[in-house]
Amino acid sequence: MARGNGTTVTEFVLMGFTDHPELQLPLFLVFLVIYLITLVGNVGMILLIKADSRLHTPMYYFLSHLAFIDLCYSSSIGPKMLQNLLVKKKTISFSGCFAQLYFSSAFATTECFLLATMAYDRYMAICNPLIYTAIMTQRVCKELVVGVYTYGFLNSVIQTILTFQLSFCDSNVIHHFYCADPPLLALSCSDTHNKEKQLLIFSVVNLTGSLLTVLGSYICILFSIIKIQSSEGKCKAFSTCASHLTVVTIFYGTLFFMYLQQPKAENSWTYNKVVSVFYSLVIPMLNPLIYSLRNTEVKDTLKKMLEGKESQ
Repeated sequence: MARGNGTTVTEFVLMGFTDHPELQLPLFLVFLVIYLITLVGNVGMILLIKADSRLHTPMYYFLSHLAFIDLCYSSSIGPKMLQNLLVKKKTISFSGCFAQLYFSSAFATTECFLLATMAYDRYMAICNPLIYTAIMTQRVCKELVVGVYTYGFLNSVIQTILTFQLSFCDSNVIHHFYCADPPLLALSCSDTHNKEKQLLIFSVVNLTGSLLTVLGSYICILFSIIKIQSSEGKCKAFSTCASHLTVVTIFYGTLFFMYLQQPKAENSWTYNKVVSVFYSLVIPMLNPLIYSLRNTEVKDTLKKMLEGKESQ
């Protein structure tokens, strides 16, 4: 691991979610419940898709990877956050901080482009139904997923190495509940201008690239649905992408809310923590619930599995 000249910090102190000791236990219980629901929901979704051959389609193949990414993303942050809510010494090693930043960044970026890939899949299914199965083959789906993971992890390698090439030689207190770029840059005693510029460029490219794919796909889908004559056909076409559209709206809606707001300096860290909790714990919990509640095929599979267990 490369370190900048003058680095003397061997561990970091995570300030956590709150400075009020009386809130530590209640927050621990709330976040523990959220994290457990996230684990059960996403693992359940993966097993459900694997168990039912009717769900072995491109849409559910991508959905199983979304569940895996959500599971890994929340697990890269959640356990350490929960631990620090129960202990007085809220430290994380230098290498541990490196790993947490790397994996959280990798899975967040991967999710952006997987959602874009899922939007493209819905576009092909609705706008080009006659050639859908010929285009979205098992091989193509695997290649798309491999490409998404590869880009996400390579992007994170670059950003994480750039961050930890900086020098940390004074304070080691991170004003956050996990290792993220903004609070780490605030700690550095070296020039962070190049890193900030790189972070901005990558963020704009990643968000713009994935969002344009999503918007372009759904604009085409909307025009195709409008052309459908029967109301039943329109409802059926819309229902195939309703869950994904809900997930995308929550995901990017939160992003826009975060970037459009300009919190004052004195409460910016608190604001960032709240947004980060939503991203790292709440959204990964909501995604499998949205797909299971709004998707008839998933509900039918789950119902049959439960009925099968009851009859045994």
